[in-house]
Amino acid sequence: MPLTPEQDAEIADLRATPRSTLRAVSDGAEKHLYRAMPVLDHGFVRMIDYMGDDAAICQAARVSYGRGTKSVQNDEGLIRYLMRHWHSTPFEMCELKLHVKLPVFVARQWIRHRTANVNEYSARYSILDREFYIPRPEDLAAQSSQNNQGRGDVLGAEESARVLDWLREDAHRAYDHYEAMISDTSPDGGGQQGLARELARMNLPANIYTQWYWKVDLHNLFHFLRLRADPHAQYEIRVYADAICEMVRDWVPAAYRAFEEYRLGGVTLSASGVKCLRRMLAGEEVTQETSGMSAREWREFEAIVGK
Repeated sequence: MPLTPEQDAEIADLRATPRSTLRAVSDGAEKHLYRAMPVLDHGFVRMIDYMGDDAAICQAARVSYGRGTKSVQNDEGLIRYLMRHWHSTPFEMCELKLHVKLPVFVARQWIRHRTANVNEYSARYSILDREFYIPRPEDLAAQSSQNNQGRGDVLGAEESARVLDWLREDAHRAYDHYEAMISDTSPDGGGQQGLARELARMNLPANIYTQWYWKVDLHNLFHFLRLRADPHAQYEIRVYADAICEMVRDWVPAAYRAFEEYRLGGVTLSASGVKCLRRMLAGEEVTQETSGMSAREWREFEAIVGK
């Protein structure tokens, strides 16, 4: 269960006590506030707070007073222009704060995005729960033969069962030892303190769950989502990015539509790629040998142009 009954009750209580405000409010974001969106087997993403909306992006771009007199259509056109031409600062006027529960190995990948404010659950002071990410059989795949960072074919049923048994057994054995190390270690139970939590935690596996609060502006959030919601991203972080995309789509709909158009659904070509495309449009036969690209660059180019 991602949330306990007590946590569900707390969320219900928070949502039952709305307050009036003069700040900009996004109706789409309000429906997500505090609610937990389940991810993986024990994880979740919760929107805790937000600042700004689509109008805040336009206000910053125009440096206007209040919402101004422009129409919604004009605002969306401006947002699309800003996104299309890589203007970043107006999007930084919006911020989002999330509460995320995720496996440690996913957190280590996520934290590489160093443009957010993070506060993580401390295993120095608290005891981590016995919760581990155990993949579904269909998510267990062999190493890719072409991509050192990716997966290849799904493992067979027998091999999947063996791997899953190892993952469960190793995780629970490590947690048993973790519990034993931090408990009373004296033979007669005379009160001798166990190993310090800050040391005992080193024995825990990377698939144990941790939690953090993560606050980021919209510009840097879009960069995170462009990389992590991409089909080539690792599945275990991509599902978190997909959940966040659902929230952002409702929070800043015009900005998200522009993001989908120019980032998620768009492509970037190198100077060599642009030259090759122009040659192809002119009817010239272009090959990898005449393109000036490496073999991998050419494969990526072919994937874009559908050659």
